[in-house]
Amino acid sequence: MLLQRLREEVLEANLELVRRGLVLYTFGNVSGIDRSEGLLAIKPSGVPYEQLTPQDMVVSDLAGNIVDGSLRPSSDLPTHAELYRNFPNIGGVAHTHSEFATAWAQAEKPIPCFGTTHADYFHGSVPVTPRLGPAEIAGDYELETGAIICRTFAKLDPDSIPAVLVAGHAPFCWGANALEASHNAVILEYVARMACHTLSIHAESRPLARELHDKHYLRKHGTAAYYGQAKEKA
Repeated sequence: MLLQRLREEVLEANLELVRRGLVLYTFGNVSGIDRSEGLLAIKPSGVPYEQLTPQDMVVSDLAGNIVDGSLRPSSDLPTHAELYRNFPNIGGVAHTHSEFATAWAQAEKPIPCFGTTHADYFHGSVPVTPRLGPAEIAGDYELETGAIICRTFAKLDPDSIPAVLVAGHAPFCWGANALEASHNAVILEYVARMACHTLSIHAESRPLARELHDKHYLRKHGTAAYYGQAKEKA
């Protein structure tokens, strides 16, 4: 089977969204890419998660041409492909309609960093895209969704803020691989929920001080990171 290990990883990443309660029915999708082959694997469209197998994952190239698979790919394939084309360091993309992150997207508001939990994963507010225009919606809608995400990150670093809220739609997250993309989607939902609770307790809550935000992000992700255990050298 073409890209068997990648297909297995992508299936596991999709199932992680189910285990964590981020999807209902057939909502959501995760993909992963093999950069050396220039091919990605993605969940098929509209297939119940409990029925999915690794061979059901659809393989395409970065132009969206199906290379292997008997099922129709997720309708969001063009969005995923556009992110892979523009964000060269990512290896996986996860899209959900999780409740709280989607509520922020529908409100068209970025998620501020109110505390260190957010700062551990996102080096800044989680941004929201502008609305798509009528011509973009009527045209190649899914491709335009990817394009507006990339424009939103024109002056932002997708490696340090691995998530976005698509206005009126829902979140997309990414990571070094498919499993990390799903992990970031889970964390995004958690911080989105906490941000809502924070504002419900005190509507004038202030974002975390920049110094503390930087400290928490960089101790985990910076060049001199010291969070967790040292990685063994290969």
